Amino acid sequence: MSRTPFLSSALVAGAAATALLLSGCVAGEGQAAEPEPAASGAASLEGQTLNIDFATYNPLSLIIKDQGWLEDAGLTVTWVQSAGSNKANEALRAGAIDVGSTAGSAALLARSNGSPIHVIDIYSQPEWSALVAPAGSSIGSVDDLKGKQVAATKGTDPYFFLLQALEAEGVSPDDIVLQNLQHADGWAALQNGSVDAWAGLDPIMAGAEEEGATLFFRNVDFNSYGFLNATESFLAEKPDVAQAVIDAYESARAWAAEHPEDTAEILAEVAGLDLAVATKVITERSNLDVDPVPGDAQVEVLEKIGPIFVELGDVATQQQVDEALATLIDDEFVKRADAARFE
Repeated sequence: MSRTPFLSSALVAGAAATALLLSGCVAGEGQAAEPEPAASGAASLEGQTLNIDFATYNPLSLIIKDQGWLEDAGLTVTWVQSAGSNKANEALRAGAIDVGSTAGSAALLARSNGSPIHVIDIYSQPEWSALVAPAGSSIGSVDDLKGKQVAATKGTDPYFFLLQALEAEGVSPDDIVLQNLQHADGWAALQNGSVDAWAGLDPIMAGAEEEGATLFFRNVDFNSYGFLNATESFLAEKPDVAQAVIDAYESARAWAAEHPEDTAEILAEVAGLDLAVATKVITERSNLDVDPVPGDAQVEVLEKIGPIFVELGDVATQQQVDEALATLIDDEFVKRADAARFE
């Protein structure tokens, strides 16, 4: 049922960069019901609706949208683009969509502050964030950021990457001037000199690097995983649709492994990137072949980030963080995933 993959370089070259600036994701309450087994036991999806995000930092979402699998299964799908984890979380909480893409750190922050979401799939293990200085800058270390203007998007992985970098290098957050800008706006501010450094996010950051920007601080361990999140109400009320989403994600993971060039083509078109930049993101910075079942590996990363929320006042108490960690994961759907469902 899949459609022909994108292969047009002309479309890549003409893609609008403004696609990066839109937003999307959901909210709700309730307990997640156990889904019916996928494949032959799956319920009919005809006439059902789904509001779901796509994001340039989540390549699997782009494949699913491009291939039209969910629509072919009978769903009426509303796709909303997320410009960053913070926007995805806002939309999840507002009920704008049912399923949204965030970094793990952002998902934990949201649930710690009462957002009724669960992580239902791991879509990537990326190195998608680093600290970036413009071409010709004298900034070459975290210590050089003292007294400088630094752009970051609060509530997203690059923001928490910045905080971890500062802590690791013995620099206080009070020693910098933080400019809370959406990812694309942070890159624009770096270009026009409004800020001295930027906590970047791929694929925008990969494009910045191609244009001469310097990634002066990198640490893959400071990047949290890519979380696919759904609201509790959606999981409880539409378990068959939730299972279809998970099956589509696992089909997309297999498709990406078989079609890396086509995956880069799709990313290049949606993000308005040069194909070489998109290829770097897919082949060098995005581990899509990661275990999709959320568990101990993700919790271990988040346990290091959680106390930062409390220290900075983003979450009132450590107890809220601990309770969120204990209740964040719902792995029932992904454990029943059928990667061959949409072949």
